[in-house]
Amino acid sequence: MNTVTDESLESNEQLEIDTSARWYAVQVASGCEKRVKANLEQRIQTLDVADRILRVQIPQTPTVKIRKDGSRQHSEEKVFPGYVLVQMIMDDHAWQVVKNTPNVINFVGAEQKRRYGRGRGHVKPMPLSPGEVERIFKQAEEQEPVIKVDMAVGDKILVLSGPFKEFEGEVIEVSPERSKLKALLSIFGRDTPVELEFNQVEKTS
Repeated sequence: MNTVTDESLESNEQLEIDTSARWYAVQVASGCEKRVKANLEQRIQTLDVADRILRVQIPQTPTVKIRKDGSRQHSEEKVFPGYVLVQMIMDDHAWQVVKNTPNVINFVGAEQKRRYGRGRGHVKPMPLSPGEVERIFKQAEEQEPVIKVDMAVGDKILVLSGPFKEFEGEVIEVSPERSKLKALLSIFGRDTPVELEFNQVEKTS
């Protein structure tokens, strides 16, 4: 077990033990959410706290990224990048197991100043309300897939195929769900809106 550091709770500032499991948000190093989840789940078993730290979750929503060739890549996107959610019965030992996990920055909560000496105090973890927890997980479960495409209004494009091949233009509207966009092309010296398939164009800027 890790030794108690200066960042650990002072003996006269012990957390009040909450015998009911609550959800807490834990801030982690950017891009390390999955690593923290895996490390923490391993520590829970190694340090025998599975009865107090019950679940570690990274809420995610489905996304669909449309590639240049029009194919779709299904993936998931984090609802709260930089955070993991932990369902736990909070006491000093469980707090230390989470806090001392590599790449964990701190619990989300209220900072309490030290009663003596210098330096910052510790953060008292604040549990999420049942309403917040329900909203977060409901959003993750029921969210329609977010469609993303590497094309935005204002991008300059070159048409690769079709009747307007080799025309250059500017994107004025993007419709990911239809895999189409509208661009202003200079036709006979006039800017004309033309609807094109994603796989018909190439972004030039």
